[in-house]
Amino acid sequence: MSKVLDGTAIAAAIKQEVAEEVRTLAAKGIRPGLAAVLVGSVPASEIYVRSKVQTCADLGLFSDRITPPDTVTTEEMLDLVAALNARDDIDGILIQLPLPKQVDAKVLLDAIDPAKDVDGFHPVNAGRLQAGRPALAPCTPAGVIEILKRSQIPISGAHAVVVGRSDIVGKPAAMLLLHENATVTICHSKTRDLPSITRQADILVAAIGRPGFITPEMVKPGATIIDVGINRITTREEFDRFFAGNEKREATFAKRGSTIVGDVHPKAFELASAYTPVPGGVGPLTIAMLMANTVRAAKMRRGL
Repeated sequence: MSKVLDGTAIAAAIKQEVAEEVRTLAAKGIRPGLAAVLVGSVPASEIYVRSKVQTCADLGLFSDRITPPDTVTTEEMLDLVAALNARDDIDGILIQLPLPKQVDAKVLLDAIDPAKDVDGFHPVNAGRLQAGRPALAPCTPAGVIEILKRSQIPISGAHAVVVGRSDIVGKPAAMLLLHENATVTICHSKTRDLPSITRQADILVAAIGRPGFITPEMVKPGATIIDVGINRITTREEFDRFFAGNEKREATFAKRGSTIVGDVHPKAFELASAYTPVPGGVGPLTIAMLMANTVRAAKMRRGL
């Protein structure tokens, strides 16, 4: 029977470790600080930022929630970032995406001091990660590695196949796996005969952003599957495709009119030796790793 890799429990353990580090730093007069910038009023973004700010409070970090109006310009946002770069009480700067169309997100993210780039998106941190030097790694890929390590899934020597090549998940996940001595193949929507490659994977990371894209015939029996995808499905046709006969999901769908599925078809998990569920797998690690990155940034900035 497949082992379910409980991301919620792993995230809780990481948060407990972060809280202990925060207490240790407090004894030295240091309190790590995170600035969370939320532009306008996008309901989903508001929920994410509220959760991040609450987690800071729970773990003893300082947080500053900054809410420019949705009419803000790129120039005004650059001034805000410059001010946050200069603040000594701020160790991490988080700009919640998406931004309004008049704001140049790329220019803005590049303006963040790499030492405070707790999302790990800055080109300097991407370069450091590629070079195997100390860097702030993107939170979701870093969470993937934590799940594997803390679940005693062997990485060294394994063939890891990453499906998806985004700068946020696919590429950094591949690089982190490589640093753990996996043999890594990166696939994407243009890969020829994709199933023949995914079937070679000891560790299969799905991060392509398509609901149920990885089907059973694409999985090697006994592989570990890490499903990074979160896709909302709202039609009965889609629901029946993935969850026909699943009473628990049926109840959720009937109540909310929607449910979520990852990038892996649920039937594919039956072939795996271990897998991350959706929800409750990789998702909870993202905020936990953001907190860990903020503490790490605080220590790195002070040479600790």
